Amino acid sequence: MTQRAIIYSEPTPEWYDAKRAREIMAAYNSGASSNQPADEFVARSIVPAGSGSYRDFSYIAPDLPEYRAEACVACMECVQNCPDSAIWGKVVVPAQRGIALEAFPAEVRDVLSSRLVQTTKFWKTYQKKHETDPNSPEGAWFGIFIDPTKCKGCGECVTACGDHRALTMIKKTRDNLPAIFAAWEFYKQLPPTPPVYINPKLRGDLMLKPSSNQYVGGAGSCMGCGETSALRQLLAIVHDQVGNKYGVVANTGCNTVYGSTYPYNPYRAPWVNSLFENAATVAMGIRARWDQIGKGDHQLLVLGGDGSMLDIGFQALSRMLTSGMNIKAFVLDTQVYSNTGGQASTATFLGQDAKMSIHGSTVLGKQERRKEIANIAMMHPRVFVAQTVGPMITHFYKAVEQALRFQGPALINIYTTCQPEHQVADDRSCARAVMAVESRAFPVYIYNPEGGPTLASRLSLQGNPSVNRDWHRRKNKSGTEEVVDFFTFARGEGRFSKQFDKNGTPSDTLKTSMRDRLDNWRLLQELAGIVNVDQTEELANRGSGR
Repeated sequence: MTQRAIIYSEPTPEWYDAKRAREIMAAYNSGASSNQPADEFVARSIVPAGSGSYRDFSYIAPDLPEYRAEACVACMECVQNCPDSAIWGKVVVPAQRGIALEAFPAEVRDVLSSRLVQTTKFWKTYQKKHETDPNSPEGAWFGIFIDPTKCKGCGECVTACGDHRALTMIKKTRDNLPAIFAAWEFYKQLPPTPPVYINPKLRGDLMLKPSSNQYVGGAGSCMGCGETSALRQLLAIVHDQVGNKYGVVANTGCNTVYGSTYPYNPYRAPWVNSLFENAATVAMGIRARWDQIGKGDHQLLVLGGDGSMLDIGFQALSRMLTSGMNIKAFVLDTQVYSNTGGQASTATFLGQDAKMSIHGSTVLGKQERRKEIANIAMMHPRVFVAQTVGPMITHFYKAVEQALRFQGPALINIYTTCQPEHQVADDRSCARAVMAVESRAFPVYIYNPEGGPTLASRLSLQGNPSVNRDWHRRKNKSGTEEVVDFFTFARGEGRFSKQFDKNGTPSDTLKTSMRDRLDNWRLLQELAGIVNVDQTEELANRGSGR
């Protein structure tokens, strides 16, 4: 069944009954389930926009993050990487802080006020300017707040926080839940972050805007889902750039299943779900109609996984890219058909253990090389292309912003960890995405056809570490240098565990896979006009006979 979300603006459709919509959500939350009577929404294959905000996970997740305000630096990494829109930051001026506290009983005010802290970013910096210029904004308090009705307890925010250690996971108890809910109510009582404190140059602060909550949570995705974190960021930056003038066409896949578990829809954007392989084709029809009726300034996004975009839907995608139409395609690249049980797709890495490419005694996992969709897209005429990951906030938002400004087709390939199929912990999605970049498993880049007359002038590998080397070299905690290569990446994921013997020695299959990743990286370096010092040295040694 096709699922659609509608943003209701004037005039409201005559059949839409907001009161009835709320009744449906309340009934499902109280356990009515299939005993619900048929309604006008499901009769039209429609799930009301943002209805996921009514969903309550507080009775499901056993854990949730505890905030240590004194350790917070207001980096917003936790907010950016949350897959369920369950953690938010807010900047509060002193006068507003006092007014909001007055709305709560005296016995809880101290606990609530401890949620706010004077960070260097929002207090010391602004206060210093205010003391010399009273007309400038004064120092403000900052706090992180957790929505217990949306948090699934994955711990992704704790991983994103990292060495700051401002967040730790705790067990829910009857004793601590009242304070947790009170803190969330306190957040809702506080006014929105004043725009003057949102620095447009710090892209992580985008999530301080209430309008950035275009993906409201309440989705049926797995704990810590890497896809949903990227989707939240994508919709936030699109709305920031174009307002409500955008819509989404989605290929059937995980994103449509967890996004339309009736009656809960996490999207505030209008979207339609087509068949597994033809979202790009549907988008071409919608784009043509929009242009025909004067909506040329509206952005149209196409979403799909690597299975629907690289495999069965590849021809439709290629046709869309060749059309020259102003459509932006976004691939949620998990290297596996997550929605249908974890079969290998053509984006899967060589040597990966996946269904239909099982690691056995004769065949050691998938034997095909990975298809590089972004590389292929660059070979289409005048197409904007990028590969990026959500945890690299600046690169991610820069890629999407440039794609939106580009008047023509664009393809952005986003690495999105699938914890069950990659066999990694629920709190590791952002960490694994960063490791994919550092290990050359998934290099990031931006290709802008308007960047210059040569391919090298159009292609930027900025964002990759050790960009002129074969493999990234970094200092470890002991201060010594270590090489981060594809073996480093593979050791951190269960899908490659059978490729190492009991001594940790990689198999010949994994060595071939590592060579494949190096060949791809060297190709990108060559196209971007970057001299690889390791390759130069290797060729020199061959020439000298060493």
